[in-house]
Amino acid sequence: MDTLSRNELVGFINDTLVLQYTKVEQMCTGAAYCQMLHMLWPDKVPVKKVKFNAKLEHAYIDNWKVLQDAFKKLRIEKDVPIQRLVKGRFQDNFEFLQWFYKFFTINDSGDHDSYDAVAYRGGAGGGAPPPAAAAVTRSPVKRAPVKKSAPVPVSNVKRSGSNQNSAELKRLQGEVTDLNSAIEGLEKERDFYFSKLRDIEVVCQDKEGDDLYTEFVANIIEILYATEDGFGPAEDEAGEVVGEPDIIDDDEQEEY
Repeated sequence: MDTLSRNELVGFINDTLVLQYTKVEQMCTGAAYCQMLHMLWPDKVPVKKVKFNAKLEHAYIDNWKVLQDAFKKLRIEKDVPIQRLVKGRFQDNFEFLQWFYKFFTINDSGDHDSYDAVAYRGGAGGGAPPPAAAAVTRSPVKRAPVKKSAPVPVSNVKRSGSNQNSAELKRLQGEVTDLNSAIEGLEKERDFYFSKLRDIEVVCQDKEGDDLYTEFVANIIEILYATEDGFGPAEDEAGEVVGEPDIIDDDEQEEY
């Protein structure tokens, strides 16, 4: 069986599932694999559990676990490197897609003309998944002020009537869009993990003074507030360290 190029593989996925993916890396959500396996064995894949609009790594992992469970039911012995695949790197996803294409082609009877891929996923997932994690709605927490990264300007690109300049302009505009999307995704992912660390900090503070957890809490707090060369706790506008608990001396404690 011939090995397809990246573009041919993406085209195969789009044609089979009526999708609009543009690159191999977008297969990292695992949703497309789940649906293609559902086409072959509908009773083995609980397609309603698949998160077709997944935007965060933990949601991608849920999809891959659905695929893994289906593999077990079908006794398909294939290692699925979930932790590498969900990172969206090209090589890992390209290798797995090559294997899956051969696997699907061998097992496909072609008897799924009536399979409505769009209907099975409730009309979701028709476009390419976002490049990074989406925001998580949580209670506001105190954090260091972060300067918003400004979109890369394109006003200095010289326009001309030539086709060459027009193509170059479109290419640069595409790069700007990708960069802005990446920046936005990184900021959302940063906020997500900051909120997790803040939750851990709150739990530790609640357990302070409890003899049963004293050493354990102290070790976690030490890790949370540890610094490295060139990187330390952020400070707010007043110069106070953000995230450090307020320290009350003995005299003040007696007043309470």
